Amino acid sequence: MLSSPARLRRNPVPAPLRRRLGTLATVFLFGFASLAPSLASAQQAQRSLNLIRDAEIEQDIRAMAVPIFRAAGLDDAAVRVILIQDPALNAFVAGGQNLFLNTGTLIAVTTPEQLMGVIAHETGHMAGGHLVRSTEALRNASIQQIIATVLGAIAIIGGGGQAGAAVMMGGSQIATRSFLQYSRTQESAADQAAITYLDKLHITSRGLGEFLHIIDRDQLRIRSDQNPYVYTHPLTPERMAALETRVSQSPYVDAAAAPRYVEMLARMQGKLRGFIDNPESTIRRVPASATGIADRYARVVALYRKPDMPTFLTEVDALLRAYPNDPYILELKGQALLENGQIQASIEPYQLAVKYAPDEPLLRVGLASAMIATEDPKQTADAVRDLEIATRADPDNSMAWYQLAIAYGRQNKIGLAALASAERFLLTGKLEDAYQQAQRAEIELPAGSPGALRAADIRDLSLRLWRDRR
Repeated sequence: MLSSPARLRRNPVPAPLRRRLGTLATVFLFGFASLAPSLASAQQAQRSLNLIRDAEIEQDIRAMAVPIFRAAGLDDAAVRVILIQDPALNAFVAGGQNLFLNTGTLIAVTTPEQLMGVIAHETGHMAGGHLVRSTEALRNASIQQIIATVLGAIAIIGGGGQAGAAVMMGGSQIATRSFLQYSRTQESAADQAAITYLDKLHITSRGLGEFLHIIDRDQLRIRSDQNPYVYTHPLTPERMAALETRVSQSPYVDAAAAPRYVEMLARMQGKLRGFIDNPESTIRRVPASATGIADRYARVVALYRKPDMPTFLTEVDALLRAYPNDPYILELKGQALLENGQIQASIEPYQLAVKYAPDEPLLRVGLASAMIATEDPKQTADAVRDLEIATRADPDNSMAWYQLAIAYGRQNKIGLAALASAERFLLTGKLEDAYQQAQRAEIELPAGSPGALRAADIRDLSLRLWRDRR
């Protein structure tokens, strides 16, 4: 979705790839589709594994999550929140301090307190060190490998042994029937911890119980395929009773979250629906006279996707009048113009988006993509500046490295272009290409320079990973 804010991009998950130098690799989008315990469905799930990157949604979720991480005594900068495009209601922790949230969960919750309850519960698992043994081998894996392994493990837990093996493609031997399954004790401990964290923030923990009831209703509605959340977070009457008792005893049982979170959730859900649902259906469902931000956002995104540019421009400008200087609506406008061939016109809204949210690297990548598309040397130089800032802030952004390789190439900086390509190929699991580009960068860049040393690291790592894969 929304890779550069306001946009939804899908990148297939590559073969298992271990991350280098202590950070985790991410592609623009990866999430996974619903699971069914069969080989065919597992293979389909692997093909559709997609993550989502969107500056606005990521920023809003972190605005809700960071106070919870801090209440749990975690270093919020060390916790990653990864969005998965999947309609199933699910959330889990894997590979260390990595919190995965399905888009199905983001759309299903009806209040920010419910979403914060889910985040607080998963934070309880992180802070409690649950599943440390079973996930230790994933701590240095890429996000792609973690997701593929988790997908296979959930299929195995659900009884689809062959399916799980197919999804994991032989990349890891960690999956067992107990992988990612929390014990009843751990589940209750995470529930109790969640309430403690939310009490510290003076926010009701009632939302967690409400979300679990949503899961329970989902189970009754879809009897043929148990929800993956239930595989990994077993719902028991005892657990529900203990949770409800503790919630009712909290002095903050009726204390709502900050009102700004309500609008954050509405915008998040509107944008997700606009990108995920059929655009024609959204346009028919939401009239032009709609006034709520969720509906207006969904409709304007659907108009861009259709595309109906005249109507889109009319309505996105109306949205900007209601939300002046909004960087994410500006980014959506720039993206739509760029993708519909109006390159020069796209630059101003992108520039304004970066002006009003200068610390959002995804916005800089969008602006740089537009400037590179002009083929103007001056604009290419400006694009390089923005991309260098973006890759320093978000080094796991494969699209940023791709655009930077193009820009360096146009400046005839062959060594730097090769190095940027090597970074991109390493992130996306194309190890032979990463090795070749790293070799080329070593030849072109001055011996002993930071770029040449980094190229040598990528060369050695990609070769080792390639051998491990074989």
